[in-house]
Amino acid sequence: MSTTLLIVESPTKAKTLQGFLGPKYKVLSSYGHVRDLPKSELGVDVEKNFQPKYVIPAKARKNLKILIEAVKKTDSTILATDQDREGEAISWHLIKALKLDGDKEPYQRIVFHEITKQAIEEALKNPGKLNMNLVDAQQARRILDRIVGYKLSPFLWKKVARGLSAGRVQSVAVRLVVEREREIEKFKPEEYWTISAALRKLKENCSPQLAENSSQKTEFEAALIKKNEEVLDKLAIKNIKESEKIIKDLDEAKYAVGNVEKKETGKNPFPPFTTSTLQQEAWRKFKFPAKFTMRLAQNLYEKGFITYHRTDSFNLSDLALGAAKKFITENYGKNYYQFRKYKAKGRAQEAHEAIRPAYPEKIAVETDEAGAKLYDLIWKRFMACQMSQAIFDSTTVDIETGNPKYTFRATGQTLKFDGFLKVYPIKYEETELPSLENNELLELLKLTPLQHFTQPPARYSEASLIKALESEGVGRPSTYAPTISTIQERNYIEKNERKFFKPTEIGIVVNDLLVKHFPEIVDIKFTASMEEDLDKIADGEKKWVKVLEEFYGPFEKNLEKKYKDVSKKEYTEEPTNKKCPKCGAPLLIRMGRYGKFYACSKFPECKYTESLPENVLNIKCPKCGEGQIVEKRTAKRKIFYGCNQYPKCDFALWDKPLPAEKCPKCGSLLVETKRKQIKCSGKECDYIREPTIKASS
Repeated sequence: MSTTLLIVESPTKAKTLQGFLGPKYKVLSSYGHVRDLPKSELGVDVEKNFQPKYVIPAKARKNLKILIEAVKKTDSTILATDQDREGEAISWHLIKALKLDGDKEPYQRIVFHEITKQAIEEALKNPGKLNMNLVDAQQARRILDRIVGYKLSPFLWKKVARGLSAGRVQSVAVRLVVEREREIEKFKPEEYWTISAALRKLKENCSPQLAENSSQKTEFEAALIKKNEEVLDKLAIKNIKESEKIIKDLDEAKYAVGNVEKKETGKNPFPPFTTSTLQQEAWRKFKFPAKFTMRLAQNLYEKGFITYHRTDSFNLSDLALGAAKKFITENYGKNYYQFRKYKAKGRAQEAHEAIRPAYPEKIAVETDEAGAKLYDLIWKRFMACQMSQAIFDSTTVDIETGNPKYTFRATGQTLKFDGFLKVYPIKYEETELPSLENNELLELLKLTPLQHFTQPPARYSEASLIKALESEGVGRPSTYAPTISTIQERNYIEKNERKFFKPTEIGIVVNDLLVKHFPEIVDIKFTASMEEDLDKIADGEKKWVKVLEEFYGPFEKNLEKKYKDVSKKEYTEEPTNKKCPKCGAPLLIRMGRYGKFYACSKFPECKYTESLPENVLNIKCPKCGEGQIVEKRTAKRKIFYGCNQYPKCDFALWDKPLPAEKCPKCGSLLVETKRKQIKCSGKECDYIREPTIKASS
């Protein structure tokens, strides 16, 4: 019996496909790329049209031998890697490594958007050819990023600190975080006041039934919006004196309904997920980091539960749309169904589909709890995008006060028809107003002035940083997760206790150096235009070598100049008035890979270093009695607490020591755990207590 070898990039995907195809096919995995640029050198001949030097990585050699043997033992080979640039490039590298481009070993290329029996059979009936435009686009990105990384990183080592690295898209992401932090630092809050009125229907205006039935709403709140027909903007009432004057003006005022507007308003469902919107929503709903979300989605795709998860398209197949219609009408009713077609902005690959479940009926997926949550989210979003609007009854009531004329406004809404909300709930407020008529008099219960201050822009979260990168046209669906992961691993940005990003000291220094001396690398518009060029290569509109030539010439010339012009001291040293306790020389504040510290200016003759005051906890080291406990970080940015006399004293703790009290049992240091428990640091002591919870006033 003749057999066909079918190669995919993932073992999970191979297992799923083997189950569909049976014994006539042998399905094997390439385990990703089988060729890549070497790690030990640039691997690109910039003098010869940027010719890449591809090698077989050590981790791929053993599996490649298995594939070579399989090619010999089977009659034909089918390449079924993913349908994006990366997948196309993997197939191309397989063709080269397995020597499939000759007459003796023919190959076919198939693509599919979902791993279902029907989709695979359809793909096998319609094999295509390798898309070299996609391969060239991937190759151009890989070479471009290699040039930036391998040329700029040694420069950063020389001018800032060893171990640093630069990246094209990553540097722009860091810049966004740094600039947002500076906006927050420069922000000056402005005071403003709002005034609200608590009002009630007059009893004489109520019907006897309404007066008797206490469940009927008679009281409501209204906010001041106008003075003498002039709209008051947010900062119109600047201080307490102005608010008090308005309240005094209203001392004798009578309140009457000026206008009542009732209407139906509709809320449309969201489009189906793309890669970036899935990452954003998974963060908002579950606080899943983008990298984790993509790992879950990859697993769901490879097991055949969802369509391909790297996409910027809102397109949905006719088959999927028909299945959604059938499911919605049968399970919820015809009034819940509404056909919708969504179109992505920009250069989205419309041949691809949005992320959707492979089957319309909700199934129990064979995965962990986090994967099941993500599948449930994808299923709900897909189903909701083909459902009717949610309909609200909205009411707007303006209340006038006479002379001086002030206008207060009350708004209310109640849900009339849930529509897509039946499947995809979102937060909304229902506020019911009493039945009011024009010119109806009202009773004032209370006027409430409230002080506010304008707020600085929020720091970026995983979701908002991805949204910013996407809106600026920086990066593409497959790059957001690795970009955010990489700049955290490089210690350029970190998450605060509320899971928002802030730049580290070294991140700010590297960003400022790149902004000043390599503006094209961190310029948002330049990086976005480079992404457009890569898209044009993928569409066959540009040649990849030409794009690299246009970038490399000016970049290399500028880099050569900056090696001479840029002083390391400008970015890594700050003078101080402190003296070195060992040799008496001046101490400097130096910048290292993991932040600032005091260091002797006579280095390397004197190697004295000291933590900055903000890292010192004012707790004497319990081991040596001489040093102070300071906050430190491991190479992977994990915080720990140790003696500042290291290596003389090696005392260290993972939990944060408390300065105010000692263990009541043994007198050792008390520490606060991640669960906020207080426990003894002594190895032989079992003292522990739960955190004190303050009663609310």
